[in-house]
Amino acid sequence: MTIDQTDGNPHGVVMTYAARPHEPSHERVVHAELARRLAVILGMGFGGHYDASANFGRRVYLVPSATLVGTGMAHMLGVSDQNDLFGGVVPMPYIATKVITHPLVSPEAHAPKGWSSDFATRVRAAVLPGFSAFSRDDAKLAGRQLLDKGPVRIKLASASAGRAQTVVTDVAALDAMLDSVSDDELSVGGVVLEQNLEDVTTYSVGQVKVGDLTATYTGTQRLTQDNDGETVYGGSDLIVVRGGFGALMALELPPGVHHAVAQAQVYDAAANACYPGFFASRRNYDTVEGKDYEGKLRSGVLEQSWRIGGASPAEVAALEAFHTTPGLRAVRASCVEVFGEHRVPPPDATVLFRAHDADVGFITKYVEVKAYGNTE
Repeated sequence: MTIDQTDGNPHGVVMTYAARPHEPSHERVVHAELARRLAVILGMGFGGHYDASANFGRRVYLVPSATLVGTGMAHMLGVSDQNDLFGGVVPMPYIATKVITHPLVSPEAHAPKGWSSDFATRVRAAVLPGFSAFSRDDAKLAGRQLLDKGPVRIKLASASAGRAQTVVTDVAALDAMLDSVSDDELSVGGVVLEQNLEDVTTYSVGQVKVGDLTATYTGTQRLTQDNDGETVYGGSDLIVVRGGFGALMALELPPGVHHAVAQAQVYDAAANACYPGFFASRRNYDTVEGKDYEGKLRSGVLEQSWRIGGASPAEVAALEAFHTTPGLRAVRASCVEVFGEHRVPPPDATVLFRAHDADVGFITKYVEVKAYGNTE
């Protein structure tokens, strides 16, 4: 293990922590590079990958690859509050997934330990019409109710990046999809059923707190073609401000963006209020705006991410800009993912990864930071 700064650094070390069964190499490399950059912001050393057997004798700031589950687990890793990690901690696994977004279909529906019905009540106006379910019967009942008002999107709560989603328009398709899901997947992870929208725009709204710095942002996601020709996440373009949600809302945002930020704030406040033991220094919310089956404009928060994520390279780049330029109030920060050796990053970009990856093939990841227009 190599420490970038001196072993006697009184402020401790920043370390990555593999919290998932499998870590693609491109993500491991990027997470390590972001951790190294966070160490500079925090005035700490960089200690590489977390080693439980080592006695560092100093504070460790953790950058886990997933949301940490359980306060006991977090404390064992030295994480007591949001100042100890880049990411978040939840008391139960399902709380870190999109399944908390919607209510159960009935008071008698199956619910996991610690389920908060109050959360769904608090966010109802900030999310799309929908239900969450942890049994096949509950899911089918929920789907039938939603089908009365148009097509339904079914999403496995354990999936991410738009995967494992199906849109159904009738009961036969609903039952066929739900019958293909295992009992364990339903009872442990759960499934989300919600109103399907067309002509959608997806916004990212988030906030990161590192040391004395708080940065809050809104932006949009981009799509790209991977090496197999599939449409996948291709990065995020963010407007990032120094400070909290108030500073972001003070910008002249388009009405749709302004509304998305307001909805994300509702969701964020509900999580703080309804799930004791939850805390996070990195909070990201995907919100969607689109047309329902009648052509009416609808919007709502789809899900949360309380862990290092796709937009994190842009988040950290913005934090670096605020750290090095105290008078800077806002920036435009973009992170880009492109596939294939022929896709070359701009000369002024900061390249985080450019190589062949065993999981996805040749991929390049880079970030760019540009002026927003006010530096005072």
